[in-house]
Amino acid sequence: MAANLQGIRVLSLESRRAVESAKLIRTYGGEPLTAPAMREIGMSSDGPVLEFAQGLIAGAFDLVIFTTGVGVRSLIKTVSEYMDREQFLAALRTVKIAARGPKSSSALREFSIPITVVAPEPFTWRVLMQAMEEKFGDALTGMNIAVQEYGTSNPELLTALAEKSVSITRLLVYQWALPEDTQPLREAVIALAHGHVDVVLFMNAGQVAHLFLMAERMGYTDSLYEGFRSTVIGSIGPSTTEGLSMYRLAPDFEPTQSKMGFLIKEIAENSEVLLKQKRAAASLHVSGSAARPISPLLSGDFAAAQAARSELSGVDFLHEIGSRMAASDPLHTVLNRIVDFACSLIQCDSCFVYMLEDNQLVLRASKNPHSDLVDHLGIWLGQGITGWVGWHREPVAIPEKALKDPRFQRFKNLPEDTFEAFLSVPILCRSKLIGVINLQHRKPYYHTEHEVRLLTAAGYLVGAELERARLETENTQLSDRLESRKLIERAKGVLQRDFGLDEESAYRAMQRESRQRRKSMREIADAILLNDDLRKSRWSPVGQAEESNTPTEA
Repeated sequence: MAANLQGIRVLSLESRRAVESAKLIRTYGGEPLTAPAMREIGMSSDGPVLEFAQGLIAGAFDLVIFTTGVGVRSLIKTVSEYMDREQFLAALRTVKIAARGPKSSSALREFSIPITVVAPEPFTWRVLMQAMEEKFGDALTGMNIAVQEYGTSNPELLTALAEKSVSITRLLVYQWALPEDTQPLREAVIALAHGHVDVVLFMNAGQVAHLFLMAERMGYTDSLYEGFRSTVIGSIGPSTTEGLSMYRLAPDFEPTQSKMGFLIKEIAENSEVLLKQKRAAASLHVSGSAARPISPLLSGDFAAAQAARSELSGVDFLHEIGSRMAASDPLHTVLNRIVDFACSLIQCDSCFVYMLEDNQLVLRASKNPHSDLVDHLGIWLGQGITGWVGWHREPVAIPEKALKDPRFQRFKNLPEDTFEAFLSVPILCRSKLIGVINLQHRKPYYHTEHEVRLLTAAGYLVGAELERARLETENTQLSDRLESRKLIERAKGVLQRDFGLDEESAYRAMQRESRQRRKSMREIADAILLNDDLRKSRWSPVGQAEESNTPTEA
């Protein structure tokens, strides 16, 4: 069959191979539209990788699962910067190794690491799991397993492993993020929503997630689903198809081999038939005759969810948020009011509000008293369920057994970690992550779609107020620091003048007094300057005159 995309607009969301995909589309006569949907970025901390390496060398693991070639190379490169590379590679060669597909297998062979199990085509987590069960049998039960993840977690694989192994260590060596320039992706969302794309190609599940993330930020989610009704969806293979299924989408085409070249070539060969079928189905669709797909995190019986209404009506909800935003209170006051407001929306046993600070989500407010943890407990982006929500900027609702979720990370000092139900939503302001709100229930609790949407909306709305309060607090602190610096400089000058000290000696003298008297440097500076002002006043002509006119006791 002749391959022909003549006059067909084909959207590619590829990033690393954007130029190559556009060239292939043009080769078959198509009109390429390129919109990179993701980029790989390193982790904010190498600590977890080094902990894994040390544990591996100490014999803490029985099986290491590698899912990507990039992950293999990134892991070895990172470890090599801190410790002996050959010692680490030697440790890898002594444990069982499972590879998800040819890319990870190829990377492992580069370092002469023997592979125990290789997943066959189509290289999904399911076939990988099946291959390991066939190879290890009952021995898989009780293994200590480390899993190198790719860009984001795979909860299904982690859950399947958790049912068999003693422990699972997640090893995330890079993450997926939106591209630095999101304008092409925004334009792609609009083009899809308005039916200006004939074929869209997905090369991995991350592209699907980021396309919908951008659509959500733009308020185009429903329009995007409508656009997909008349757009041919091409998936490179089963793993990507699973990603599409998470958003209630099914591909119209998968190639015979999970490779970009095969996908574009075979789409071109079948484009005429595929487009006719898709558009015929779209023309038969009557608005309202079928349920519109909705986000997997918010799926459920919408009618039932609507019946379970919140205590606050829509008008009351907006009025409450607006009044709080208009109050212009200090940061901690705003945070505590957000806790109260979230608990009034959904009755719960625990509420935490985290704020993003230097790639960490720091606990800033709590319904229950945690004076030892508030302002001290920090969670890295991507760490635990809270970090996952912050990284992906998507809500997570777990009705029961939240502790067993593969993303869950337990903290010793938090009794709430034993609670059953968990709802977490991001706090955003102008597409920027501000923080995360967590609600927890001691007993199983099934959050309705309405409740999830309500708390998510609250997270969007309070984001602007939190950002304002945070900036005002930072400005106040900056002003205080500048004022303190001025006073300390003046006080140093007084010591230099009165005692003949150089600048460094004067500063050390103030530091010594600060430590001994347990006073801040500003308090010491204030005392020095007050004493100097009193001496000047006492010996000035005005001061002497005032002193002579002051009545004395007989």
